[in-house]
Amino acid sequence: MSTPARPATRPGFAETLTALERAQKPGHGVPAYTRWVNRRVARYFAAAAVAMGITPNGVTAISAVCSAAGILTLLLAPPTALTALAVALLFALGYGLDSADGQVARVTGASSPAGEWLDHVVDSIRVPCIHLAALVGFIRYPQHFSLTGAADGFPSGWSLWWLPMAFTVLTAGHFMSQILAEQLRNNRKTAAPSTGGTMRSFINLHMDAGTLCWIFIVWGFGPLFVVVYALLFAANAATVLLSMRRKYVTLSTPTTPAQ
Repeated sequence: MSTPARPATRPGFAETLTALERAQKPGHGVPAYTRWVNRRVARYFAAAAVAMGITPNGVTAISAVCSAAGILTLLLAPPTALTALAVALLFALGYGLDSADGQVARVTGASSPAGEWLDHVVDSIRVPCIHLAALVGFIRYPQHFSLTGAADGFPSGWSLWWLPMAFTVLTAGHFMSQILAEQLRNNRKTAAPSTGGTMRSFINLHMDAGTLCWIFIVWGFGPLFVVVYALLFAANAATVLLSMRRKYVTLSTPTTPAQ
């Protein structure tokens, strides 16, 4: 009578961490926080997930729960320094886990179109919800976010509401632009834009999802948050316009066929 085969043991934390160190994606042009902080933190999350048997989709779900907890805290708690710290940490944790799910998929060979789709769906919901939660805060606490001390929260009677609304539209448009451009380049063999190097990683720091997470550390200091948030919006808007123009040009330029 043959002995039944033993089930394969899961790799341990240290073993997985070493494998992840060897299997990192190139970081050329990736914004600085994502490149040097978030991906590194995500490796530890991913190694822990593999050791505990959590699937890539499970990590995606935990990431979504952390981000949702941050959004609910933003919606329900008054804008104090403690609220700000909790929100920033929850958003940063959610973003770290968002990078970890892909690393779990790569190191375990569990990557799938369905998992990639789920990751993109969560991302497409997460960031607009953050801006909409900021909008609710501006509406609920106009005095706290006022730059002038007036209840309307903005000089000369203008409302702050337009800012997170505009940021939501910008974010949704940019996300669609990125995803669609990538698909069109692959399907129609058009030229890809250059990724840039280390300097570009720092230049693009304002576009980093990690930057958006951590600006909420000043949520409790209303006028300071408004100024930082407005500057971030202006920088993002300028970069997105340049990025869309570059994508239009590159998508209009077919690749040179190999001789």
